[in-house]
This record gives sequence, structure tokens and C-alpha cells, in this order.
Amino acid sequence: MAPNPAHTALWPAPHASEAVAATVHVPGSKSVTNRALVLASLASEPGWLRRPLRSRDTLLMAAALREMGVGIEETVSSSSSGAGSPDGTGEAWRILPAGLRGPATVDVGNAGTVMRFLPPVAALADGPVHFDGDPRSYERPLNGVVDALRVLGARIDDDGRGALPLTVHGGGALDGGTVEIDASSSSQFVSALLLSAPRFNQGVEVRHTGSTLPSVPHIRMTVDMLRAVGAQVDTPESGGEPNVWRVTPGALLGRDLTIEPDLSNAQPFLAAALVTGGRVLIPDWPARTTQPGDRLREIFTEMGGSCELADYGLVFTGSGSIHGIDVDLSDVGELTPGIAAVAALADSPSTLRGVSHLRLHETDRLAALTKEINELGGDVTETADGLHIRPRRLHGGIFHTYDDHRMATAGAIIGLAVEGVQIENVATTAKTLPDFPELWTGMLGV
Repeated sequence: MAPNPAHTALWPAPHASEAVAATVHVPGSKSVTNRALVLASLASEPGWLRRPLRSRDTLLMAAALREMGVGIEETVSSSSSGAGSPDGTGEAWRILPAGLRGPATVDVGNAGTVMRFLPPVAALADGPVHFDGDPRSYERPLNGVVDALRVLGARIDDDGRGALPLTVHGGGALDGGTVEIDASSSSQFVSALLLSAPRFNQGVEVRHTGSTLPSVPHIRMTVDMLRAVGAQVDTPESGGEPNVWRVTPGALLGRDLTIEPDLSNAQPFLAAALVTGGRVLIPDWPARTTQPGDRLREIFTEMGGSCELADYGLVFTGSGSIHGIDVDLSDVGELTPGIAAVAALADSPSTLRGVSHLRLHETDRLAALTKEINELGGDVTETADGLHIRPRRLHGGIFHTYDDHRMATAGAIIGLAVEGVQIENVATTAKTLPDFPELWTGMLGV
């Protein structure tokens, strides 16, 4: 079979000849969109999602839920830039819950939210649901969800792998109850069980037994969204036991929800202001959010920028200097590639800590960042739980992406300051950030 041209094409990363000055409308949050799709599909009444992200991961989630019987009607308002607007602007999805059914076949692609959030939903379906995906998805851990669902009463065939492909034999209901899991490799194991728990006969009590728990803000996002649709959730933050979450069984409400911009996907644009000493406005940046990307305000300020959060959005300004940073990213690991790219251009070394779990993401992000930055002349070494980056003068070359959207945007950041960088398979950014090349060149006025 001939290789997909999009996977082998090289995209010349634009080099910035002057400071950027731009307003960038960032599409909706993937994390919020996919959680909202699950909750709306499990609700007792119809709901709306407005300005949802339309990307590979969210379309895979919507297709999977449709396959299990959920109605999802897509509309585009006359104010939209056109039918099927890729960033979801002006778009609304009407979610019509129905009896979940099998047989069904779900393509998860390489989306962690789809492969982990939907097996608990499938356990509530009436019939078998088969899960499959991209080759890389077979290597990503699912054992936390699979083992927990078996304890809670589900029947799952996975040939003992704790990974894809697998079949969930839905029985129309699930007992639920108390379960212990080790979510050290992914907080999505916890979120997956919590999202469907109101529909379990006994609800759920999830006890995390591991020594670490990455990406805690994503669990807080799950809890906040559950509470917003009427679920009762007890958490460590609300006075419960450490590392224990309890969800009471009950009906979920349909909501009319407007999706926030994806703050993690704002990262390359904020980085552009930092790298070029310019200024970027991200409209509609929320004053309060559970998105991990909100921490960029703090991190990029420490690295040499400044920001102002106003009613209309976030204005980020670079100073013309980039400083190294020593930072624990355990709660915000998805920001690591972009921070590493900026750190490679800094005036002093950086140490990024607490992200050993990135070895299990779309690719082994720590190994990939080390290899690709070093092949451009950098000096990056892996540590037990992160990266140490010593800035050196970089040169052009091919920046491989490993089908990882955040590797592609990291390469684009470096390309702003280094001429001759070519990004392999920039199309992989469609996973969560549709039309990234157009947004990027538009920001630069190219």
C-alpha cells in the first residue's frame, strides 16, 4: 500500500522576520467537547453543544456515540464562516439521547478520550460493542479502565492484553460500586469511570492506588462538568478522602453548553509572541476554567512574557528575551512539547519535571522531543521524569512528528526562530487543531 501523502509531505515552517501582532481565534476545547458529548448522550433529555470543536478526535467520539444509537444533529448558523466551519464557530450540535445499543463497531483512531471514555458507556448498551483503532492505539494502556469495569460487573473480551482491540458485551446496565485502580499512567482512567457512573445502578466509588496521579486538572474538569448536569460527586477537594471520588446514581440533565476555546491549543500562538517579542490576543479566554492550558499564563510569564486577562480575552506580550525554567508539569503534561520548543530557544537551561507519563501518549513524547530537537543541533537529555534542555544555536532540518499533533506545533514554534525547519506530516494537527497551518500563516501575515 502506498503511504498517505499527507504523512510524508514536508511543510516549510514559516520563519518570523518580525515581531508578531495578531488576534487568533482558537477553536473549542477537545477535552470539554468530548466530555460534553458523553454526558449529553447519557442524559435523560436532549441538549445542545455550541461552538464544539470539529476535529478528528471529536468527530470520532460523535461517530462512536451515533454507532451506539445516540442522535447527534449538526447545524451551522448563518453567522458562521460557511457550512461545516472546521473550527466549530457558529456551529451547534443537538444531542438526542436514546437507548444505547449494539452490535456496534467503534473506531477510536488514536484518541485517548474515545478509547477510555467509551468502554464504560458501551457497558450500558444492549449488545456487544467492538473497539479498534490506529496501530499506535494498541500500545496505549487501557488496563485501568478494562480491569475496573470487570470489577464493576462488565464482560469484556481483550485476550488478556488490557489494550485494544477489545469487545465490551453490554448488558443494558452495570452494577457499579467500589473499585480500586492505578491511574498513574493516565488520569483518563478516573474520568472514564466518573463520566458514566450516574447511570450505574450503584454509582461508583473510585479509589486511586498509584503513587502519582498526572493531569489532575482534567479530573477536576470531569467533576465540574458532571456537577453542571446534576450529578452528585464527592471529591478529595470537597472534603472527601484523598484519591477517592464518589458519584451517586441519578438522572443527568440536558444542557445548552457553549464550549470554551482550547487553551492548550492556544499554546503555539502564545509561544509565537514570546519567541518573536510580539503580541497575540486570544479572544474569549475564560476568567475561570479547569483547562490545564490556563497555566500557560504563569509559565510563559516566567519565561519572559507578560499577560493581561480582560473581558474580551487574553493579551500575551513577549519581551524579546526567553528565559529557561525549572518547572513541574505533572498536572499539565500536554503542554510539555510546546514548552520544550520555547526552552530550546531560551538564554539559559531548563528542566521539565513530572512528565514520565508522556512516554505513553500519542507517541513517546520525551524520546521524540529529545531526538528531534537534538537533530536540529540542540542539547536535550531525558531524565527519569522529564527533560533537561541546554539551549544551543539551532539549524534547519526535518522535524518528525510521529503522528502527534503537539510534536507538529512544537516544530512550528522552533521554525519561527530557525530558518529551514520542515515539519513532516503537519496534517496530524487536525487531531485537535483544525486548519493549524492556515491559522499559523495568518498570524504571521503570510
